Amino acid sequence: MARNIQSLERAAAMLRLLGGGERRLGLSDIASSLGLAKGTAHGILRTLQQEGFVEQDEASGRYQLGAELLRLGTTYLDVHELRARALVWTDDLARSSGESVHLGVLHQQGVLIVHHVFRPDDSRQVLEIGAMQPLHSTALGKVLSAYDPVAHSEALEADRKPFTERTVCELEDFEQLLDITRARGYAADVEETWEGVASIAAPIHDRRRMPVGAVGITGAVERVCREGELRPELVAAVRDCARAVSRDLGAARF
Repeated sequence: MARNIQSLERAAAMLRLLGGGERRLGLSDIASSLGLAKGTAHGILRTLQQEGFVEQDEASGRYQLGAELLRLGTTYLDVHELRARALVWTDDLARSSGESVHLGVLHQQGVLIVHHVFRPDDSRQVLEIGAMQPLHSTALGKVLSAYDPVAHSEALEADRKPFTERTVCELEDFEQLLDITRARGYAADVEETWEGVASIAAPIHDRRRMPVGAVGITGAVERVCREGELRPELVAAVRDCARAVSRDLGAARF
C-alpha cells in the first residue's frame, strides 16, 4: 500500500487550519495547533507563500489564505458551463439593449471573451470569441479586477498602458475606480479602450459568491450614453443579466 507524503499532509492541514476559525494566525499558533516544530511549520508556510496559497500580513506577521486558492477553487466551473448558463440571458440582453453582448473570464492577465452575441441589426460584425481584452481599461476587465483578488493582483502588476487619452493608468486612480465599481455593482468604459465606443459590465458569481466572470454590452457612445452619462436603463439591464446568470449558477441573494 502506498504511503502518504507527510509534507503534503502537513501542508493540507495547514491550509484547512487557515481556512477555518480566525482569519489570520501567527507562526506559533499554527505550529502548536498542528503539533509541529516552528522550523518545520515555517518551512511549509514559506513554500505555500511562494506558490501563492498563503499570504503574510507585513504589519502583524500573521498568515492567511492566498489568492491563488481562489483561482483553483473556481476551476470546478467549466467555461462551457458558464457559457451554457448565460446563453438565454445574453440573447435577451442583446435584444433589450440593442447592443452587442460579451461574456468574459480571467485568463493570462487579461479578459478572455468566451461568448459574443451580435448587435441585433443588419450591420456587419466580427465574432470576437477567443479575443483578449485588457483588465485595466475595459468594463469587463475592471469588473473582474474589482471582484476577483487574482485579477486585481494581475491588473496591478500589468503594464497599464494608455489606449486613449481617457485611459486610467495611475495606480491610485485605478484603485479608486475599482472602489467605485464595487460600490455600485458595475463598471463602465467610455472611450477608455476604443475611441467612440462605450461599455457597461457587471460581475457573475457562483453558488459560493465567488466571481467567475463578467457580462457586458458594448456600443457606440451616442447610443450607450445620453447627455454624457450612461443610460440608466442599460445599466439596469446589464446588472439584471448578471444576476440572472448568477442565480442559474446557484448564487443566492441575486
